[in-house]
Amino acid sequence: MSTQRLRNEDYRDYSSTDVSPEESPSEGLNNFSSPGSYQRFGESNSTTWFQTLIHLLKSNIGTGLLGLPLAVKNAGILMGPLSLLVIGLVAVHCMGILVKCAHHFCRRLNKPFVDYGDTVMYGLEATPISWLRNNAHWGRHTVDFFLIVTQLGFCCVYFVFLADNFKQVIEAANGTTTNCHNNETVILMPTMDSRLYMLAFLPFLVLLVFVRNLRVLSIFSLLANITMVVSLVMLYQFIVQDIPDPRFLPLVASWQTYPLFFGTAIFAFEGIGMVLPLENKMKDPRKFSLILYVGMAIITVLYISLACLGYLQFGASIQGSITLNLPNCWLYQSVKLLYSIGIFFTYALQFYVPAEIIIPFFVARAPEHCELVIDLSVRTMLVCLTCVLAILIPRLDLVISLVGSVSSSALALIIPPLLEIATYYSEGMSPVTIVKDALISLLGFVGFVVGTCVTLYELIQPSSAPIFVNSTSAFV
Repeated sequence: MSTQRLRNEDYRDYSSTDVSPEESPSEGLNNFSSPGSYQRFGESNSTTWFQTLIHLLKSNIGTGLLGLPLAVKNAGILMGPLSLLVIGLVAVHCMGILVKCAHHFCRRLNKPFVDYGDTVMYGLEATPISWLRNNAHWGRHTVDFFLIVTQLGFCCVYFVFLADNFKQVIEAANGTTTNCHNNETVILMPTMDSRLYMLAFLPFLVLLVFVRNLRVLSIFSLLANITMVVSLVMLYQFIVQDIPDPRFLPLVASWQTYPLFFGTAIFAFEGIGMVLPLENKMKDPRKFSLILYVGMAIITVLYISLACLGYLQFGASIQGSITLNLPNCWLYQSVKLLYSIGIFFTYALQFYVPAEIIIPFFVARAPEHCELVIDLSVRTMLVCLTCVLAILIPRLDLVISLVGSVSSSALALIIPPLLEIATYYSEGMSPVTIVKDALISLLGFVGFVVGTCVTLYELIQPSSAPIFVNSTSAFV
């Protein structure tokens, strides 16, 4: 069995957590007859508009959300929210471009479904440039590469997040009280380096990714959703109380830190890989555009509100994850633990996409009796790889910014506008659309280059860890 066939049958629609790998999407293709229809697989596997909205929301809410207050610090209390709004609008527009181009090729080629990589490949085949047409398959490979980098980057972030939050909870355990209002300075009891915490999580995450059935993983997804929602409610409840005077916060931060803001912001908004699978699973895909805009509007409001309130509450002391600034009482320590539990289970879901791209390449070349061993071995090596990378870059804020700058900017900003030009140029495009697409891709490319360079520069600089943690926000 070829790697390409494995990929087409087993990977393309499994970004959604409602499908089992044992149930090939191709089983429902016989129901597809109309070239203009967006109903792919029939009623049995379809989702309602509300279920699609929930999936869209949960696919965009993770550790990136908790890093946005620090991102606003890197941009300024005025420039940060405005930039988040602009990036959000551009990111949603690029998602709409991807959906439009996918619909175009579904109708044109009479195909039931095309994923992100397929759409880029067909877009290159539609260009008037012969070299691009002859090498169109590299479009799919490029998208697959950035998907792998992005998803494994998320997994690296999860390692650092888990280590930082558990380390802080354990070190402050002796001083943790039930009183969340006293302004007390707590001296942390050193335990062990955060890298050792990452190694401690490694075997448990390896066992978690051995679960290969998405129906089983959906149970973990439900647990992750519940713990994250509870944590966010408790987090908002704290940061809206007794907000300090914001007049001392800079409206616009230094241009030197703005690239760090860009990387974190685009990391948070990078949910474009889920767009086509979600649209494909809907009972009535014609409503997807409305759901996409409504869902992303909710997400943008959530991002901007948490980013601004978090920075206003903690000021210059804001850390890579806002949970690390919460008071040293058991109520808010439980927020860190609950969110960490959610992130732990989400690791397996983020890991699934790169696993379904990489593993078939090795399994297809192994003897049949060794397939399971090869499968589990590759999964183990990939988890170990994310752990090693997290150990090499143990700063949460910089890991988020680096992943966002390197891969998220390519998937979310650079590729979709170029795809629109490639798809429609031969059919006639207005000069305004071409200029608009070129500017968006240029913005993404500049963010990619500058954000990566600044983040790498910050990584080689020595950093000092704080010794004291205040039990409330009054220390600001």
